[in-house]
Amino acid sequence: MLGGTFDPIHVGHLVAAVNARDALALDRVLMVVANEPWQKVGERPVTPAADRLAVVEAAVASTPGVEASAIEVERGGVSYTADTVDELCRLHPGAEIYLVVGADVVAGLDSWERVDAVRSAVTLVVVNRPGSHPVDLGPAGPVATWRAVAIEVPAREISSTDLRERAATGRPLDYLVPEAAIRVIRERGLYASWR
Repeated sequence: MLGGTFDPIHVGHLVAAVNARDALALDRVLMVVANEPWQKVGERPVTPAADRLAVVEAAVASTPGVEASAIEVERGGVSYTADTVDELCRLHPGAEIYLVVGADVVAGLDSWERVDAVRSAVTLVVVNRPGSHPVDLGPAGPVATWRAVAIEVPAREISSTDLRERAATGRPLDYLVPEAAIRVIRERGLYASWR
């Protein structure tokens, strides 16, 4: 699973998903759309979950082995990875669950709700980018207590903040966001009122 606010999803997210799927020979990668992202609440406006889910569904529709997941949206309320991992374990007993995160997320893992439950249930997949300082997976590193693997993906410096600003000001999203997702953003008039 690769979870996020996806406000909006962009090609960097998809690069991480397809490279994790390939590097680890995963059956599928679920792009889990946060219903109410606890780390963003009160920080900035968040596009309604149903709209973000529709954009993710459009973005991954033609990507083999990558699926949009509404598990957190359907559950409602604040989205915690621990709840999602619990639910996935119940739905798929015996399945090995991998949690894909960017290297930038690793420093904040200890702040997560019920992080010990997440740690015991998943293999952490840390996505590193070329030229950036890779996360130390050794015994003195920040994920020493996790089952963890690292993968490297091509560098894609894309910011969802910048994409929202681009959409709000009418600048192009082409080649930054999948074409099908851009169509949904335009059809729903997303980000037009963000300025």
